[in-house]
Amino acid sequence: MEHRQLLLGSFRAAVAAADPLEILPRHLPDPPAGRTVVVGAGKAAASMALAVERHWPAGAPLDGLVITRYRHGMPTARIRVIEAAHPVPDAAGEIASREILEKVKGLAADDLLLVLVSGGGSALLSLPADGVGMDALRATTAGLLRSGAPIQEINTVRKHLSAIQGGRLAAASRAKVVALIISDVTGDDPTHIASGPCAPDPTTFRDALDVLERYRIAAPNAVREHLERGVRREIPETPKPDDKVFAQVENRVIATAQHALRAASEFFLRRGIPGLILGDSITGEASEVAKVFGAVTRQVVRYGEPHRPPVALITGGECTVTVRGDGRGGRCTEFLLSLGIDVSGAADVYAIACDTDGIDGSEENAGALLTPDSLARAARLGLDARKLLGNNDSYGFFSPLGDLVVTGPTRTNVNDYRAILIAPPDQP
Repeated sequence: MEHRQLLLGSFRAAVAAADPLEILPRHLPDPPAGRTVVVGAGKAAASMALAVERHWPAGAPLDGLVITRYRHGMPTARIRVIEAAHPVPDAAGEIASREILEKVKGLAADDLLLVLVSGGGSALLSLPADGVGMDALRATTAGLLRSGAPIQEINTVRKHLSAIQGGRLAAASRAKVVALIISDVTGDDPTHIASGPCAPDPTTFRDALDVLERYRIAAPNAVREHLERGVRREIPETPKPDDKVFAQVENRVIATAQHALRAASEFFLRRGIPGLILGDSITGEASEVAKVFGAVTRQVVRYGEPHRPPVALITGGECTVTVRGDGRGGRCTEFLLSLGIDVSGAADVYAIACDTDGIDGSEENAGALLTPDSLARAARLGLDARKLLGNNDSYGFFSPLGDLVVTGPTRTNVNDYRAILIAPPDQP
């Protein structure tokens, strides 16, 4: 199999390992004595809802509402699907989130609240706290996303500006709560996934203010005033780990980056290529992380360490991009462009970096492919790789080469997938 097809096949294997239609059914709870209400949010919300419908007993009461990203809906019959904006929230998400909260408040003790949580839920399940407002929340979210802050810190702020996240959804329920979670964050802690609507929140209003100050976020006055009121204890904190409300709540992570990486490793191994998983929780500035793996790649090429070629170096996690230019792209393509510059001249190095949700940053591609001649082909087109990287324009590098990976929405999300394939020198 040709190297590009090997890399694309490994990515497809990683995504398939996180397909809600396959993995969710075995985690479904038994129907309760009363009724079951399904709510949720995330890029996988519609496919998770469809999986519930296909495997829920026909005679057992079931209804609900989930929110997913625009163009991520699926044809459900009993659970309504609403589409809204991501990564910056909009009014559609706010209206649907308010309806979800009202549904949850109407449950009785013998009912079941089944919550479907996946990456992207922080923006989609977006109900601003009293006094904050959607415009202020949107502006703050946009600033945080450009700052280079890790998702855990971004979500610390989101939780404390929300009326539904940070455990507040679970706290509103008198019924038992089961949250089925597809993780898109490093560490797979439910408190960070979709800003933890059903999970205890160990962070505080003070922590949220510290994030704004650390990354110099020019948040609107309504945001700062709300957080400062929280610090002064004028408004309640998010529910903490010792809160009794969580006695009837189960947060169950059903898919992770590690599951996807193992599937990709097995894909390579079946084709005679060892797949070394070097980490499922790689974080940091994408362009700098690429230099680290560039060094590992050169070690393999020059010395056959830690493994002789052929070998695939596989990683997951979520890098960040501090936006300083005005180009287009996302963290996966930025990683690849920086890697290409770092290993320039290596004749046997191929790589792929893609977001498992099918969308890298704000563009329509999942990521891109890097080949040994990428920089040379770009130069013939008059493209300056270093200049484009400095302008955060990795899309402007890979698009003219025809090396973008476009999948459309995958309706799942277990973070980024990266594989560096190092072929023996005598292979084409």
